[in-house]
Amino acid sequence: MNRRLRLLLFVPASIALAGVLLWGLLGLPDFGSRPHAYAAYVLRHAVAQRHVTNIPSAVVFDYRGWDTLGEELILFTSVMGTALLLRSSRDIAGERPQDTVTSATVRRTGAFLVPVTLLLGLWTIAYGYLTPGGGFQGGVICAGAALLIWIAASYRDHRRLTPTALVDAAEGTGAAAYIAVGLAALAAGQAFLAGFLPLGTVGSLLSGGTIALLNWATGLEVAAACVLMFHEFLEEYVDTVPHPQSSREDM
Repeated sequence: MNRRLRLLLFVPASIALAGVLLWGLLGLPDFGSRPHAYAAYVLRHAVAQRHVTNIPSAVVFDYRGWDTLGEELILFTSVMGTALLLRSSRDIAGERPQDTVTSATVRRTGAFLVPVTLLLGLWTIAYGYLTPGGGFQGGVICAGAALLIWIAASYRDHRRLTPTALVDAAEGTGAAAYIAVGLAALAAGQAFLAGFLPLGTVGSLLSGGTIALLNWATGLEVAAACVLMFHEFLEEYVDTVPHPQSSREDM
């Protein structure tokens, strides 16, 4: 597809999308206006009904768990589509250029930040239904720890510590686990994705019932999806880096 054809497809589609977005924005209520009845209900009853202190997690993983499943599958399919597109259009890779970081400061700082960032991501997921955070936010932070390996070490180290086969499996497992919790609810005689586990004590990690399971499933899927996306874009970046030997020969 040439540049002119892409523009012919992009311009009218973008104008139509901008019009729809503008129409939606004009219909929004004024800032600070009376909150919706749904929001008022959730604020009053979520803690008592779901035993979680981070109300957005109750909305995301319980009251509107179906919506979150759709968002997970959108992320899953978009990353898979991007990976397939980039892999199919990529030339067979030759010898990789050496991109090892030589700065001792960068390496030592990165060696410190990688475990700290990973721990922060896991903490954000684990306490996502008690304090601000959750699987989406924590998953992105965990993926950031994987990207720091490339920044602080090298592309080869990044790929060695995050093998594509393992990342692919993790993404699929996260998405499948979310659906499996919904199927388990059906097997327990409840509605799909309805809570069927004990709610526990408010304020503890063993609270929220199935919210905790869905939270971790989302964190795994989001982290793996982001790492897989990093793989594909870093592969494109590395393909464009000239090999030192080739540069000398060209000169």
